[in-house]
Amino acid sequence: MGALVGLGVGIGLMLVWSAFALPRPTRDRGARRTSDLLIRAGLAEVSASGFVLLCVACAAAAGLVVQVVSRTAPVAVVFALAAGYLPLAVVAGRARQRQRELAEVWPEAVDNLASAVRAGMSLPDALAALGTRGPEPLQPAFDQFALDYQVTGRFGECLDRLKDRLADPVGDRVVEGLRIAREVGGGELGRLLRNLSGYLRDEARTRSELESRQSWTVNGARLAVAAPWLVLLMMSFQPEVIQRYGSTTGVFVLGFGAATCLVAYRLMVRFGRLPVERRILS
Repeated sequence: MGALVGLGVGIGLMLVWSAFALPRPTRDRGARRTSDLLIRAGLAEVSASGFVLLCVACAAAAGLVVQVVSRTAPVAVVFALAAGYLPLAVVAGRARQRQRELAEVWPEAVDNLASAVRAGMSLPDALAALGTRGPEPLQPAFDQFALDYQVTGRFGECLDRLKDRLADPVGDRVVEGLRIAREVGGGELGRLLRNLSGYLRDEARTRSELESRQSWTVNGARLAVAAPWLVLLMMSFQPEVIQRYGSTTGVFVLGFGAATCLVAYRLMVRFGRLPVERRILS
């Protein structure tokens, strides 16, 4: 009995010591955010560290080239920062484009699900069938769902993996609706899918009309921000002119101009772009 009590006390003391002495695992929010962005852009095979290295390589290459041409370090630093941000801007734009594409094809996918359920197919089989006869942008994700369900037979876990592959707010709503319909049961699944299809189609049409009307604001913001830096890049081929930015006053002008362009661009984009739907069910 004494040995058992001693063992329990020893384990308790060890747990208390480990809570204070051992390092706690920290979650890198930046890496998680980068990984989510890559998944939304359809680049799940690219790691967050590899993407960061790409940004660093672009920044170093652009800075070196501009430094050789202009021989002015502040100008090279400005263009190095812009080049380092360029891959992030491209991936973010691709993620937004992919989200718009998926929003357009989701109504067709839900219609196919409703038809399959009406024909007597089970819900897992109907989802698996979208891997072959569903909309092309969604086929790889549903094809992998079919493989997962064939291997595990666990519908809930396969839906969770499907959500991770899609990384789409509309997909989250569809998947959670199907999960509830599967758990609750009943004969209202067909009506639910038809109503969901109509709602998604109306939402996509409305958002497309608003984006087409407000796209000129975003394009104007990009042009207004890029124009002075393109002029500065052209001036880099004139060493006697561009070297003036190597002075203290020149550095202040570059810094003030960069800050002003950044703030103005963010404000114009915020005013002109529609709110981005977030994944609240992920």
